[in-house]
Amino acid sequence: MSDLPAGVERREFDSTERLATRGEPVYGEPTEGEWRAWDPHRSKLGAMLELGMDTGLEGGETVLYLGAASGTTVSHVADFAGPTYAVEFAARPARDLLEAAESRERLFPLLKDARKPESYAHVVESGVDVIVQDVATRGQARVALENRRFLAEDGRLLLAVKARSEDVTREPEAVFADVREELKEGYEVLEERRLEAYHADHLGIVARPR
Repeated sequence: MSDLPAGVERREFDSTERLATRGEPVYGEPTEGEWRAWDPHRSKLGAMLELGMDTGLEGGETVLYLGAASGTTVSHVADFAGPTYAVEFAARPARDLLEAAESRERLFPLLKDARKPESYAHVVESGVDVIVQDVATRGQARVALENRRFLAEDGRLLLAVKARSEDVTREPEAVFADVREELKEGYEVLEERRLEAYHADHLGIVARPR
């Protein structure tokens, strides 16, 4: 199993060993002292780490998180990463995201559309170490390609592809094949794994810019 980033540990909660980060709880997750459990059933990135994927995360990275929603996963990321830009388009979950950011000085919420990176290009620094993407929309590969401009040449894309958001009528594997092919315009896929143990019809992808 791949090493976990600095700031992410396996800790015991109610006699069960689970991923955990240090920080204020956000979504009712179990806590033990200053540690909070990271639920892979509610986090695609948590699932990728739980499955041992080589995300390249070491801790302290600058992160652009696309599809931050109410802050479930990005709050864990901000617990161990460096500056973390959290892009969310929907106003309702963004309110929860703002609340999660109150106790996290490295978390910067942006009420923006991940499909329109020009709208936050004046805020997000170039050369970020990692893009984490979890957007429930059509054109997930295109979102990754449009945001590639922010990624350092030796950076990583950690992409959770939701097949049903692309096309609910097609078989997930056919959707994943199309996403892989389109990603080739700007990325080299290093690893991929189905996230079925935690998230139905999802594929986790680790890629680097071409």
